[in-house]
Amino acid sequence: MSRNIGVVGLGAMGLGVARSLLRAGFRVHACDLRAAVLQSFAAEGGIACASPAEVGRQCDVVITLVVNAAQTEAVLFGEHGAVAQMKPGGVVIASATVSPDFAMSLGKRIEAAGLQMLDAPVSGGAARAASGDMTMMTSGPAAAYAACENVLAAIAGKVYRLGGAHGIGSKVKIINQLLAGVHIAAAAEAMALGLREGVDADALYDVITHSAGNSWMFENRVPHILSGDYTPLSAVDIFVKDLGLVLDTARASKFPLPLSAAAHQMFMMASSAGHGGEDDSAVIKIFPGIELPAGH
Repeated sequence: MSRNIGVVGLGAMGLGVARSLLRAGFRVHACDLRAAVLQSFAAEGGIACASPAEVGRQCDVVITLVVNAAQTEAVLFGEHGAVAQMKPGGVVIASATVSPDFAMSLGKRIEAAGLQMLDAPVSGGAARAASGDMTMMTSGPAAAYAACENVLAAIAGKVYRLGGAHGIGSKVKIINQLLAGVHIAAAAEAMALGLREGVDADALYDVITHSAGNSWMFENRVPHILSGDYTPLSAVDIFVKDLGLVLDTARASKFPLPLSAAAHQMFMMASSAGHGGEDDSAVIKIFPGIELPAGH
């Protein structure tokens, strides 16, 4: 296979996606602001590009795995954006978590440029991205899917096709993020109470993960708390943003989301206390006087 595929953004998810494409035999062109990450990827067989424009010039499918709408705008339509350089009929797979309204507008602009787009946010974390087994919540025209079937197969275990209109994929993603953020906040609150009450933290984790109160986020994030390792896989500020998108979407139709609002405030508190760049499990730090016993 010799198809040229582009990846813009080699973060926790983007690097896994790029490596999965390499394993599948694609020629993978990538760009990232961090030179060291880009050089490392080139050493693995990828092709380092100086800008999104250079990626777009060489690839008929470009996957954007950046943080938010502003970065998506910049890498696609900025001074060195990919869209202006892509050949007619090329496909942009837009995978940042953004508002549904932004996704709809982006799709129209990309189509006006003679290209196609899949609204395709992703989930599953760095591990699933690395193994090519992440989940994609996608929507877009049939022609866009037809142009990148083998690309989607290489990077995802589940590709949900949710409709022909841009924005549907993003709606489903922010609902997923509603649950993810609330579950992390709830996990932190539960562990904080356990620690305050003097319960053995490891025993509490073991009990909960084998009981009805468990969640994927509890099982995945609490070990970060137990080890005291807040190296960010997904940062506190990601959930400041994503739960903000959830609330903005609901606010437009005057729909109440009391749990989302409370979780959002918890992440805001953690961020304003200086923990925004730490792992999202650091939301536990908003609780006063919570410390793990010696040995953790």
